[in-house]
Amino acid sequence: MPYEWIPPAADATDAPVHELHLWPHRSLPKRGFVVFIGITFVLLLVPLFPAIGSPVLWGLLPFLMGTLALVFWAIQKSYRDGEVLEDLRIWDTRIRLERHVPHTPTQTWEANPHWVEVTLHPTAGPVPNYVTLRGSGREVEIGAFLSDDERLDLYNELSRYLPTRG
Repeated sequence: MPYEWIPPAADATDAPVHELHLWPHRSLPKRGFVVFIGITFVLLLVPLFPAIGSPVLWGLLPFLMGTLALVFWAIQKSYRDGEVLEDLRIWDTRIRLERHVPHTPTQTWEANPHWVEVTLHPTAGPVPNYVTLRGSGREVEIGAFLSDDERLDLYNELSRYLPTRG
C-alpha cells in the first residue's frame, strides 16, 4: 500500500494521536529504471552494428541517442510529478491535512475532528471511490492518486477514526 499509519510518539508533547502518510504508487523503482535504460541503450545499438564504419552510422546515431534521451527525460519527469506526499495528522482537538507537491507551496487544511466527515463518492467524483474530508466549511480530497481499491481501503480505515457519510 502506498500509505502507512505512523505509530504515535510516546515521548513527544503535542504528538498526534493518529498520523497517516500517503504517496503515489511507483511502478518502476529506481533500480528498475537503471536496468530499463541500460537495456534500451543496448537495443538501440543493434541497428548501428551493420553501419559501423560507414557514414550511415553518423546519420542514425543522433536519432537513436535522441530517442534514448527523450525516454530518460520522460521517466525522470514522471518521477518528479509523482513526488506528492499527503500527511494527515489527527489530534484530540484538531485534524490537519498537508499536501506537499514539488515546486508549489504546501496546501494545508485544518478542522475540529469532532465535526469532520469522511465521505466516499463511489461514482460522483473525478475518479471511482473518491474520498473527501469535510469540515471547517471546506471539502478536501485525500488520496486521489491511489488506485480504486486502495481508496476504498483508505475510506474504511479513516472511518474508524472519523464520522462517515456516503
